[in-house]
Amino acid sequence: MKLYYSPASPFVRKVMVCAILRGLDKKIEHLPSAAGPVKRDHTIVAQNPSGKVPTMLLKDGSAIYDSRVICEYLDNIGRAPKLFPKGAARWPALTLASLADEALDAALLCRYEVVIRPKSKQWADWSKGQMEKITSSVGELEKTWLKHLRSELDIGTVTAACLLGYLDFRFSDYDWRKSHPKLAAWFKTFSKRPAMAKTTPHV
Repeated sequence: MKLYYSPASPFVRKVMVCAILRGLDKKIEHLPSAAGPVKRDHTIVAQNPSGKVPTMLLKDGSAIYDSRVICEYLDNIGRAPKLFPKGAARWPALTLASLADEALDAALLCRYEVVIRPKSKQWADWSKGQMEKITSSVGELEKTWLKHLRSELDIGTVTAACLLGYLDFRFSDYDWRKSHPKLAAWFKTFSKRPAMAKTTPHV
């Protein structure tokens, strides 16, 4: 398997955390990428029309995307415990993953607004609206999902951890821990897992 890769992408990190947990990370070759919301990487576009990472190439040359699809694909190969539950447990896991994915989408929009959009065209209310989505999502993690986070290892907990890790990485001035001490305690413990430690972004 080959993966168009960016170490700063929280969605790529989610894929790699799942790959490590499934014992498949050594079977994935990292391909360089220059994906961006304005200037796209046409090498990726040839495989995925959106031009986004993560995009994975399978042994037969076909491509699969986005992170949700790739993670579920990885969950169907290998022998480690599955991250996508079956039956009734599947729906809370997927709902939690969606909550965190949507907050990550908002975080990326905030990031792009600051680092890509010219300063004269930046819209403060837009960034505020995206940050409100992040704040309400983090609040929901502590309010509703702590029991799940503490007791389950599934695609939902992995995605939530990648969200909090991305906030630490790109929004260091956003102190989510102060208002969410129980969530912070969970994340401190979860971050020590080898799959998380090995994928911590440093760029």
